[in-house]
Amino acid sequence: MQEYWEIYMKNLEGHPASVQFNAGISMDIEKNKHIFPTVGFVKVILKDPNERGLLREAEEPEILYMEDKLEAAMLKFRIGKYVGRVITQGSVTFIFYLQFTYNWQDFLTYALDEFESYDITNGFQDDPEWHYYRNLLFPTAVEWQIIQNHKVCDALKAQGDALHQKRAIEHRIFFTDIDQKAPFLEVVEKEGFKYMEDVVHEEGFEGVKIYRQDKPFYYDIDEVTLYLIETAGKFAAQYDGWETSLVKL
Repeated sequence: MQEYWEIYMKNLEGHPASVQFNAGISMDIEKNKHIFPTVGFVKVILKDPNERGLLREAEEPEILYMEDKLEAAMLKFRIGKYVGRVITQGSVTFIFYLQFTYNWQDFLTYALDEFESYDITNGFQDDPEWHYYRNLLFPTAVEWQIIQNHKVCDALKAQGDALHQKRAIEHRIFFTDIDQKAPFLEVVEKEGFKYMEDVVHEEGFEGVKIYRQDKPFYYDIDEVTLYLIETAGKFAAQYDGWETSLVKL
């Protein structure tokens, strides 16, 4: 399994949730779901969550240490793989996919012997299709785009970019039905976007590049891209990201 971790925020049952997951593992689900058909949980009640039900900075070292102990124990007992965690409503749930369960209790005892002050529950159940990974941990197309947005923002910020400064931001849209290009452009042009050029995806799909003057600041660019994702979906199209030039302070 590949190790490539991401962290993002989502709304879970009407509450904010911080999700960290191994994105690299998504490339191997079809192979690994037969090897690790059971999902396991360790749920820990936080001692002092913040007002949003998330982890406070003061408690973070202990929770991260617990996470390290759980992951190390999973490797020691060779019963499965750690795939992610969800922090929401005053608790953190660590999620694993298991090959064996006969030594689950031994794994827990070894990993959690230093954390008697915490209220901890656990369990496991069959999940041969990896529904918990696909539907709980793995981001939707919208959530994934926000992750990518913030990576670009971070990269621009690291180079001294003035993220609040408006500039031309280019967006790529690809169509499964190229006849939808003209009506799509008609709609987005009413919102200030301008046609730039036709483009072709590496997989052969035809599309367009459009641009508009906007701020590449985190929440501003999220709003822009979410609008384009939603609009593209109405015209048999898929949003494929954005780029812009560096504007320094």
